[in-house]
Amino acid sequence: MAELTGLADDRALLGRTSTAERVADILRSRIAEGYFPPGTRLSEDSIGGALGVSRNTLREAFRLLTHERLLVHELNRGVFVRVLTIEDVEDIYRMRHLVECAVVRALGEPPFALDAVVEAVEQGGRAARAGDWKGVSTANIHFHRALVALAGSARTDEVMRSVFAELRLAFHVVDDPRRLHEPYLVRNRTILRSLRDGDAGEAERLLAEYLDDSRRGLVEAYGQRVAAEG
Repeated sequence: MAELTGLADDRALLGRTSTAERVADILRSRIAEGYFPPGTRLSEDSIGGALGVSRNTLREAFRLLTHERLLVHELNRGVFVRVLTIEDVEDIYRMRHLVECAVVRALGEPPFALDAVVEAVEQGGRAARAGDWKGVSTANIHFHRALVALAGSARTDEVMRSVFAELRLAFHVVDDPRRLHEPYLVRNRTILRSLRDGDAGEAERLLAEYLDDSRRGLVEAYGQRVAAEG
């Protein structure tokens, strides 16, 4: 499987400090990047072999990610990437609104350290020009992670890393990723422009509107898909 071939490339990241936390980091990133879509059963033998870790280490990593709501364990069936409900999506956006808007509101005096934000915007533009809408989705998540990182808080980064990985689970069930993600390329640039101008208040206002519109669009698309499959 292609995703396992890619996962084997991550084996070098473990080095001599192979731990369940490091394995969980790798799997979390792979889930967030879309290598393991919602509903995917995770094989202990295949993943453990690809990463070169013991069954016990892998099970502990699965336990950590289950606690983060990225995986679910089904009795006598195994471990699966979680499929979100509409209520999950609503709750994720409540969390995003609380954290992201608060970070921008508390930025202090400009200029702000925007290099990572700029890179995420440029990454999204490159992916769009290539017609890579999965890449646009990834760039968009990088944009919001870069915004959160402006707080300079490792704890906030860690919490939101799991939130964004969980959000990506919802993106995977949308039939038309271009329609979902393309409008936010321009909106990301607009927020960046406000931050470059030192206007955090305007950036926060734009971000709040952005998140509200994104939530409505995703809930609508997600609801249609779930209804069709039901």
